[in-house]
Amino acid sequence: MTSKSADYRRGLWIAIASFVLWGVMPLYWHLLKAVPSLQIVVHRIVWSALLVVAYLVWKQGRGWLRAALAKPRVAWMLALSGVLIAVNWGLYIWAVNAGHVIETSLGYFINPLLNVVIGTVFLRERLTRAQWLSVAVATASVLWLTFNYGSFPWIAMALAASFASYGLIRKLAAVDSVPGLGVESVYLFVPALAVLLWGEANGLGGFLDGWGVGLDLLLILGGALTALPLIGFAFAVRRVPLSVVGVMQYIAPTLQFLLGVFVFHEAFDQDRAIGFIGIWIALAIFAGDGLLRSRTRTVRA
Repeated sequence: MTSKSADYRRGLWIAIASFVLWGVMPLYWHLLKAVPSLQIVVHRIVWSALLVVAYLVWKQGRGWLRAALAKPRVAWMLALSGVLIAVNWGLYIWAVNAGHVIETSLGYFINPLLNVVIGTVFLRERLTRAQWLSVAVATASVLWLTFNYGSFPWIAMALAASFASYGLIRKLAAVDSVPGLGVESVYLFVPALAVLLWGEANGLGGFLDGWGVGLDLLLILGGALTALPLIGFAFAVRRVPLSVVGVMQYIAPTLQFLLGVFVFHEAFDQDRAIGFIGIWIALAIFAGDGLLRSRTRTVRA
């Protein structure tokens, strides 16, 4: 086996592991249901920041932060992307523990299609006919869910919009994935730590003094579970074609959806099923078009 082939296989398995970990994350956050969502989020930020910064110091030395911020506009762009990912994390954890796992999965099914729309509007990217069709089918499915289910799927759309906006900023910011996450973590660390300490001082927290050793350990490990799949994803995308990663990203919302239906027993009636089927058809069109164009470019090369 060649070194390139071994790198590809290693990257493929690490990508699968990252997406599976993201997919089963609702089980982990559900274990922390007794902890207020805001407390979970700030613990997640604090512990993941410590882990990511320690990793960067180990890999790149103490000058990693200065190097990451050396390029113009990166500082304020990563400050904004940090706020967006914190909002995304907060809404996701609240939704999971409030019984909306199925709707969170819908958000991450919609996200790739929303990325296409953002690329067209802000980056002037051109869509193929198949991509336009997939966007149209997805839009019709969201409208179906809105008018037949009785309410706009705002959790799904807010998750998709916040993560798609985060992706846009990270695409425009000239910084690698892990250092970028490190800078975002540094920005978020101080306010998150301040909220954590304020909550402890005012009786809203219970870390080391109320929630128990089990929940305390779960909160700390939540930081690792935040950072590890992101680091793994950054490792994988350098070794696996993006067309393959693009299809694999549906592992996570599929697992979330299955957990919502079969583990948490959330309501999933016929109207919701029709809307989800429409989203899945749109994704099949989108993914199939991407694979076909990727194979065509490979043959021509």
